[in-house]
Amino acid sequence: MTEHVKIAREGGVLELTSIRPDKKNAITGEMYAALGGGIDGANKDSEIKAILISAEGDMFTAGNDLADFAKQAAGAPAERAGEDMVSGNPLLIALARAEKPIIAAVQGRAVGVGGTMLLHCDLVYIAESATITMPFINLGLTPENASSLLLPQRIGHARAFAVFALGEAIGGQDAVDLGIAYKCLPAGEVRSAAREAAKTIAARSLSALVATKKLMRDSKLLADVMNRENAVFAAQLRTPEAAAAFAAFLNKPKAA
Repeated sequence: MTEHVKIAREGGVLELTSIRPDKKNAITGEMYAALGGGIDGANKDSEIKAILISAEGDMFTAGNDLADFAKQAAGAPAERAGEDMVSGNPLLIALARAEKPIIAAVQGRAVGVGGTMLLHCDLVYIAESATITMPFINLGLTPENASSLLLPQRIGHARAFAVFALGEAIGGQDAVDLGIAYKCLPAGEVRSAAREAAKTIAARSLSALVATKKLMRDSKLLADVMNRENAVFAAQLRTPEAAAAFAAFLNKPKAA
């Protein structure tokens, strides 16, 4: 486990909260394990009927902790660089096979995997000031977490390609209008609204919730798409463009 993910249970709701605000809630390997383990554990726990994902501070998450990611890549054998970090990512795997409803409270920016994970959530409450960005191509990488399937399905090919290739941001109200989020609220109201929704859902029939979610998504298809994405992502991680992007990030002067 990790000190950077708080796991709490109340009234049938499992709340997973990222608590690394000083690092913009960038997700480390240990945090991925804790978040994925929480979601997987909920599948087997009959007392949990809903999962709430939230974060402390003014940012939902900056995405992957690039320093952590780059160090793992540098330490892996050349032929395996990136493969274990993507195909073995416990959060991505857990999201694909999640059985219980997932609610997200997005009070600030959601970057990279912070955006793609929202495509797996059943209800997303987002702040008016929040933005969603998926800058994989900026890093010489490619989409992950089945977002190459889910984002075009949700918002259309042209807009999805603009998000990936142009780095176009999706604002809070746009996220609602495009069908990524359910409600757009002032930042201070997002977590409480999401928590109330999770409590309401937890009062419903568990068997009906699980059956409904299963009817609305194809877990096998999501896993298959993730596997294809992972192979391409791992190959891209070994390219000169990706190496240069990570080197630039690691050598960036620290803010005074």
